[in-house]
Amino acid sequence: MTVRHRKFFLTLIDIVIVLIAVVLAYFLRFDFRFRPEVFRFMPYVLIMHIVIVIPFFYHYKLYNRVWQFASVGELISILKAVMFTEILFYSFHTFVTLTTYPDLLVPRSIYLIAGLLIIAGVGGSRIAWRVYRDSYLKIQSYHNRALIIGAGVAGVLIAKELKHSPNSSSYPVAFIDDDPKIQTLEVLGIPVVGTRNEIPDAVKKYNIDEIIIAMPSASKTELAKIIDICKTTMINVKILPRVSDIVDGKVSVNLIRDVNIEDLLGREQIETDLSGIANYVADKVVLITGAGGSIGSELCRQLAPFVPSRLLLMGHGENSIYDIELELRNNFPELEVETLIADTQDRNKVDEIFTLFRPDVVFHAAAHKHVPLMERNPSEAIKNNIFGTKNVAECAHIFEASHFVMISTDKAVNPTSVMGTTKRVAEMLVQDLSKSSKTKFATVRFGNVLGSRGSVIPIFKQQISRGGPVTVTHPEMVRYFMTIPEAVQLVIQAGAFAEGGEIFILDMGKPVKIADLANDLIKLSGLEPDVDIEIQYTGIRPGEKLYEEILTDEEGTKATKHDRIFIGNPIDLNRESFIAKLKRLEHLVYCDDVIPFDEYKQYLKQLVPTYNYLPVVINTQNLALNLAKQEIMLAKLELAVSDGNKKY
Repeated sequence: MTVRHRKFFLTLIDIVIVLIAVVLAYFLRFDFRFRPEVFRFMPYVLIMHIVIVIPFFYHYKLYNRVWQFASVGELISILKAVMFTEILFYSFHTFVTLTTYPDLLVPRSIYLIAGLLIIAGVGGSRIAWRVYRDSYLKIQSYHNRALIIGAGVAGVLIAKELKHSPNSSSYPVAFIDDDPKIQTLEVLGIPVVGTRNEIPDAVKKYNIDEIIIAMPSASKTELAKIIDICKTTMINVKILPRVSDIVDGKVSVNLIRDVNIEDLLGREQIETDLSGIANYVADKVVLITGAGGSIGSELCRQLAPFVPSRLLLMGHGENSIYDIELELRNNFPELEVETLIADTQDRNKVDEIFTLFRPDVVFHAAAHKHVPLMERNPSEAIKNNIFGTKNVAECAHIFEASHFVMISTDKAVNPTSVMGTTKRVAEMLVQDLSKSSKTKFATVRFGNVLGSRGSVIPIFKQQISRGGPVTVTHPEMVRYFMTIPEAVQLVIQAGAFAEGGEIFILDMGKPVKIADLANDLIKLSGLEPDVDIEIQYTGIRPGEKLYEEILTDEEGTKATKHDRIFIGNPIDLNRESFIAKLKRLEHLVYCDDVIPFDEYKQYLKQLVPTYNYLPVVINTQNLALNLAKQEIMLAKLELAVSDGNKKY
């Protein structure tokens, strides 16, 4: 039914209700006895009511309301419209009609009785419609029996939505709430069956298939405690995300999400004061290397609102750069964006970019980060993480950029991997350059980032969705975790704090066992570890260690204006020795000789004495055999080309 047809239909219904109300008012007034001398004026009263009340209904927009959600406000509008109708009719009849037709009698009680009957009829029709539309669905065999934790506003709205929605796969059968005043009572016909401590008992008693946490205002710490209790039930747990969804009226079953691993970390998300950023970013040319990566793309999103004069997106992968460019142009159409497909290892290209665009602020997020991969490709880690950083940092110094912020990792502290060691060398390089530069150089060091490409959590989720097994390297392995927005806020904040040469470190809370994360994810998916999903321990991979550190022994820390951000004190560095070793390493990785992995690692250890590595054992017989096979293939290829054979 169109809006126009709906209004016409409702108007007809109201006219009929008014007619019936006036007729019934006359019969009630005269005890259902017919009085010809009075009843003969009834048509006049009927017409006057319709002529006056319908316009008032339109004036109070009674035909523009969705009556499925009628409430006290709509009833008040009906009351006002009818009250003014009777007052206007009485005034018109007394001061206009009676002066012309003094015999036209309308008993005063008719105004009151007719008004009350119209209110009851029109209001009742709307409430009846709401009751009809509000009739709840019954629980069906295909429904998951849901236990809702939190019988407050959010919990009630979710329960209503679940009971109304024909497309919902869940149906609420019980509430859990810590408020003692509502224990054993019912909300929307759903019993409140206990406090959080009774969750396991309620799951068994009511045969629960799914738990929904409807506490959007609860702190992360409080949520983590509740989730810990829910984990013991081996039931699928979901959560209502944000309190803003309640305020904005966006509550829907579609917003109920699975519990994310960040909900289990048990700490509040770290907030940083980004207001000072405008001082060094607004109206400036900002270059972000690695702009297509997890951190780089989030940097773009968070810097764009501060309106840099130009945002330079530099990256090696065209697809990821294209994606973030498209997103920025859609969300920030006024922002001037430049996309630069370039490799930081290409010094000439980096020089060209700095010459052409003269960036004022540089965020260096380009790096190779996967530990096992870099163990097998040490030369590429060295080229990209060390000499790629060197190229960008030296250009920032030469072209006098105001700020240079490099992203590092906790794996750079007492490293056991090629990746961590190369990042440590990059930190040393940036600190050394800051001593003789006008540019404010800074490094930001943090732990594992939740949801970044190749991180452990997405891998676990994929393994669980495939039915397992979930692979964990070691039962005692622990890591620090943070979210991508937290990491990026820290990076940006570091630029505001930077004076030159600092390593900024985030207090990431307590480290978390990887095995515990795997167990939690399995349980929160409604499955049982080592029963439904097997956990396999595969052993520590090359370059990994059981725990990460955030400071070297020499660094120590000092506080900043932010209570969760610290500065590692710069260590003394013999510059001449460092530069000489760096040059030898550069010659090594860019020479044409085949260099054994151990030789790269030995050179890295000269630069970072705390680097602890295991020698690589190479089967020389197999290596010689493979080289011989390659020589034979090359010979065949040369012969085929010389003969004009296009098959090759």
